[in-house]
Amino acid sequence: MTLARKTLALLSALTLSTFALAAFAFAEGTRTWEQSKFEELTKGTAKGIALHSEGGLELAPAFKALATTPSTYIWSIASDSAGNVYAAAGSPARVYRITPDGQSTTIFEPQELQVQALVVDKNGIVYAATAPDGKVYRLEPAKGTAAAQAAAKASWTASTYFDPGSKYIWDIVLDSAGALYVATGDHGEIYKVSPNGQHSLFFQSDEVHIRVLALDPKGNLIAGSDGSGLVYRIAPNGEAFVLYSAPKKEITALAIDGAGNIYAAAAGEKHPASTMLPMGIMLATPAQNQPAPAGNINITAAPTAPAGLMMPFPAPGLGATGGSEIYRIAPDGAPSRLWSSHEDLVYALGFDQHGRLLAGTGNRGHIFAINGVDDFTDLIKASATQITAFAAAPGGGLYASSSNLGKVFVLGPGPEFVGTYESDVFDAHMFSLWGRASVRSAGNVELYARSGNVDNPDRNWSRWTRINFALALAGGAELNVPPARFVQWKAVLHAGNPAPCVDDVLLNYLPKNVAPEIDEIIVQPGYHYQPIPHVTGSEPSGQGQGQGQGQGQGQPRFDPPPPAVRDRDSVGVRWSAHDDNDDQLVYAVYYRGDGESRWLLLKNDLTDRYYSFDASLLPDGSYTVKVVASDAPSHSPGEALYAERVSARFEVDTTAPVIDNLTATLDGKQIHVRFRASDSFSPIKRAEYSLDGGDWQFVEPVGQLSDSKTESYDFRVAVPQPEAAPAPMAENTTNDHVVVVRAYDRFDNLATAKTVLRGK
Repeated sequence: MTLARKTLALLSALTLSTFALAAFAFAEGTRTWEQSKFEELTKGTAKGIALHSEGGLELAPAFKALATTPSTYIWSIASDSAGNVYAAAGSPARVYRITPDGQSTTIFEPQELQVQALVVDKNGIVYAATAPDGKVYRLEPAKGTAAAQAAAKASWTASTYFDPGSKYIWDIVLDSAGALYVATGDHGEIYKVSPNGQHSLFFQSDEVHIRVLALDPKGNLIAGSDGSGLVYRIAPNGEAFVLYSAPKKEITALAIDGAGNIYAAAAGEKHPASTMLPMGIMLATPAQNQPAPAGNINITAAPTAPAGLMMPFPAPGLGATGGSEIYRIAPDGAPSRLWSSHEDLVYALGFDQHGRLLAGTGNRGHIFAINGVDDFTDLIKASATQITAFAAAPGGGLYASSSNLGKVFVLGPGPEFVGTYESDVFDAHMFSLWGRASVRSAGNVELYARSGNVDNPDRNWSRWTRINFALALAGGAELNVPPARFVQWKAVLHAGNPAPCVDDVLLNYLPKNVAPEIDEIIVQPGYHYQPIPHVTGSEPSGQGQGQGQGQGQGQPRFDPPPPAVRDRDSVGVRWSAHDDNDDQLVYAVYYRGDGESRWLLLKNDLTDRYYSFDASLLPDGSYTVKVVASDAPSHSPGEALYAERVSARFEVDTTAPVIDNLTATLDGKQIHVRFRASDSFSPIKRAEYSLDGGDWQFVEPVGQLSDSKTESYDFRVAVPQPEAAPAPMAENTTNDHVVVVRAYDRFDNLATAKTVLRGK
């Protein structure tokens, strides 16, 4: 007979005798894995797929790389009327001209470390600002025919247009009259340079840096600062008003829509005790002429260069902590927060052809569409670390630039023709049977699934199997994948009308039932366990949703031990057990004496993992305890599985020793005491005596070692001398003495006896 069948035979008292052991039984009920929430879907791999913050998949805007430059960083881009895009780059410092078909030409190589910002006027003239200790250069095509320009080594000329004498030039913008505004750092100044080259200080702030500029529909200059995160509105006459003081320290990007709403992105935690360099500032030695290692750089005064170092060398992602936020400032000046992220830093804001606000971020290279308050779509994951700028592209699309690597992309205007989304790998934690799939979607969508028994799908999983999508829409289509521990689904969206989307995917599965396991049994004679209050309200089995859920209402693998109270008349048994299916378990406790073959039931139908019983139920002797666990409460009759474990041997002794042959005789000035202590089961542990009600005194047995079930004691004690009594009582004084002895066995059972020695 197998161990399982022996166990089954022993469980008749558990009222489970009608349950047959099912070798291939499956766990409690059908479980589900459902994905629809943004947090769940972001774990998957999207190609041409956008994820909405409220959940669901849709086709992303078309997105392709137009050019990859030799430079690591692209800080700013601008496009001309012909659709050419110009990129301001660093490491190495360059201005690139990139045609709509992706042909790239270097048109400017300054001596400074980088080109920080640029704009293009209506005549195709490029204004480029360099850093550090930089200038604004005017770049224009060389004179001559197109053929001559193509043959010439340098077809563009560069001339110094404006030298502000500032440490930093952060941004430049052109107004409709051709006036150039230059935002600087070190002293927080904005200069205005007229079309004829005349310049003047337009605005002086009390901030260290003016980081970004934009123009509103009324011709006001909007400026964002670093230090206090201020957004200024500066009228054409130079009169300034602080529209908003952001909770963040640095305004990193600005955008203004046609209705006059101002959108400002901010990053970095404010530190009142110090002034932090603007987001991305690095220090580089002249000898290295390369970015310093990544990290925040804090200085306690205005950012001037320490001895032997040059500043700045912007590198996205440095100097800002705490994520980013985007605010909307209405035309009446009322501010509100639209979006926030603890992970993504906003470097660029722009609008798509529908007027929807876009945010280019790092350091994961994402582009988000901001639809409303805390309503956004994760549109794009670029093959670069930071999205740094946007510019208009032909046909209603957008150019987007990146850093790490320095690339230019084309975004939109239409969606991708096809997009693919692969879910993350779902671990059922058990070998499972995969059932039907259901989906909520619209448009032209295909759905696939595959399964495997290792967590890497590239390691010999099953092939992708197409699911009958019509049935999945109707509520359930067979996955047709092999039973396995892991599963994954894939959605393929095809452009069309209506636009394709997937809102929810749900897979049904049935884990194979496995027997529970008993991890440990502890028996504690002489202790009683107090009840532990039960915790209620856990989620029903099989109803969980999402990755890692769908687990049952099972018990934890290890429980805290129940409170134990010393009680020599009790025996406490506690155990730990678990079930990989998270099934509910019930337990039965049996005992068996040494040399016996039959297990006797102590208690069945236990749901707690401890049990205390009266030690007097067991005759003195050696025993073992067996605990049997069953997952029957979670299964249909005949499908339950069982496990058992036997404890270490323990001993029970509730019978006190016996003291006999106690004598006490007077031997001169000593009392001679003899007695014998014996126990039927365990050795005598120790003995003590008391004379005339005095303190208990330890006494050794004959032979000194106390290691036998019977011990003899033979000792003498001095006769106490009577104290002088008052005269009226002296005649009543006697010489009687009372000797009391007691003995303990190894289980602290106690026996006492006494004798009286009569005086003469």
